[in-house]
Amino acid sequence: SGNNFEIIIIDDGSPDGTQEIAEQLQKIYGSDKILLRPRARKLGLGTAYIHGMKHATGNFIVIMDADLSHHPKFIPEFIRKQKEGNFDIVSGTRYKGNGGVYGWDLKRKLISRGANFITQVLLRPGASDLTGSFRLYRKEVLQKLMEKCVSKGYVFQMEMIVRARQLGYTIGEVPISFVDRVYGESKLGGNEIVSFLKGLLTLFATT
Repeated sequence: SGNNFEIIIIDDGSPDGTQEIAEQLQKIYGSDKILLRPRARKLGLGTAYIHGMKHATGNFIVIMDADLSHHPKFIPEFIRKQKEGNFDIVSGTRYKGNGGVYGWDLKRKLISRGANFITQVLLRPGASDLTGSFRLYRKEVLQKLMEKCVSKGYVFQMEMIVRARQLGYTIGEVPISFVDRVYGESKLGGNEIVSFLKGLLTLFATT
């Protein structure tokens, strides 16, 4: 690619063999390119970001799911977009241009669309996809946002963008196609929807 990179894999004791596969990749590509930083149990997405940041040596960090629902082919587009507008954050969007979602049932699509619509109306964040997690950040911007964010779960990604706008950071967007995971199950359920709505109202009241 011509880009100097490292891949940091944070695995929270998942039972799907992620760590074993990462160890095999390490043997092929070397431990300087594939950094495996496992944790003994599930400690949450926010702390995984902080854990990964401690080990990142570059000026920019791309965050993505490791189950290939986020395709690596979009990373060069993120980098191009960042350079083009000197953006602090480049966010992958399923809801603009030729972006889209594949493999979700109607209920899941409606929940995601509904969450985005309500958020746009209440918070006017200036970005079209608030709940996605495929993003490129300047390292120092990600550190600042992590200090400010208090949410957990589904609301966390949304708060990252809302706080970024609040702090005056610039955000670019790249249309992506999101493909639902082939292995494992989504954790989105009734409790997550309730906590999302609570988190949304908290953000509305505090931003």
